Amino acid sequence: MVLFEASGHREKLAVEHPAAVQRIEGIGVPSAAFVDQAVYIRTVRAGLSGEVVKQAIDAIGHRDFFVRLLGTTSGHLNRLYDRKSLGPARSEGLLDTLRIFAAATAAFDGLERAQDWLGTALPALEGDRPIDLCDTFEGRRLVREIIRKIEYGEFP
Repeated sequence: MVLFEASGHREKLAVEHPAAVQRIEGIGVPSAAFVDQAVYIRTVRAGLSGEVVKQAIDAIGHRDFFVRLLGTTSGHLNRLYDRKSLGPARSEGLLDTLRIFAAATAAFDGLERAQDWLGTALPALEGDRPIDLCDTFEGRRLVREIIRKIEYGEFP
């Protein structure tokens, strides 16, 4: 059982993978979207607001990465902030990426250490940085797999 705080109240969730629960402070995404597939799907279908993009960049940084992820330009990124909904495709990419950051934050005991790891070139990724792979579904899947291996002591 994992206990965490979201939207001013505490929740208990039984999850197989506790690292996925830890959400990043200051980002307005339903906490259940990190652990409950049905909530994740509903959240994606409803679309995340542009405010979540701004919150993610403020909390995490990596502005250039989010520009790439959302398929926009640096000059047009601010226009996304005012959108009520990013649409399902952009919302899914953003939400899945936030789950990666949350899992890394839990695995490395803090956002700063997670950011350091995500920004470090790894031989296992042919010298790529994990963050650079997170703009595609397969890249996120690979990074998620490595985070799980790290949690279980299987990654060198």
